[in-house]
Amino acid sequence: MKKLLLTACIAASMVSFTSAASQCGAVLSHSMQQLSTRETVDLCDSFKGKTLLVVNTASKCGFTPQFDALQKLHEEYSDKGLVVLGFPSNDFRQEHSDEERTAEVCYLDYGVKFPMFTTTSVRGSNANPVFRALIDQSGEQPSWNFNKYLVSPDEQTVVHFGSRTSPTDAKFIAELEKLLPQS
Repeated sequence: MKKLLLTACIAASMVSFTSAASQCGAVLSHSMQQLSTRETVDLCDSFKGKTLLVVNTASKCGFTPQFDALQKLHEEYSDKGLVVLGFPSNDFRQEHSDEERTAEVCYLDYGVKFPMFTTTSVRGSNANPVFRALIDQSGEQPSWNFNKYLVSPDEQTVVHFGSRTSPTDAKFIAELEKLLPQS
């Protein structure tokens, strides 16, 4: 009887683990390598249930100063359920080829504290799986650096904003606030 009970408990644990792992959608069901490290982040484990602001970045772009506003959003809204995720990309030929220099721009020049990932493609057939999911759900692929995708905590809503929309834009902030988890 004890053996049967133990087997049932183990089976129940495995079912609940499997169902918890499968609860993330196409955006978060990936692990990504952090910028300038060998560390990877399981996006589902780390950010499930959070409102996401996913941005393709470049450190040699006219929009690079948006890092300041993105960092301020991170500081202001992280305790309300927002996670800013930065994905450096050289798809538009404005990212350093040396990832250490990219990290220096993000972390030292702009004081970025939100998660940044290794340089990757964000458009076309080579787009990383996070951006493929964002493009599929929003119908919009990045046309330049600093495109912004707001993702609801359940990953059912993805709202795209182009490069020219500042992270401080009133319409952008209103949309962000609508998507924050309700407490």
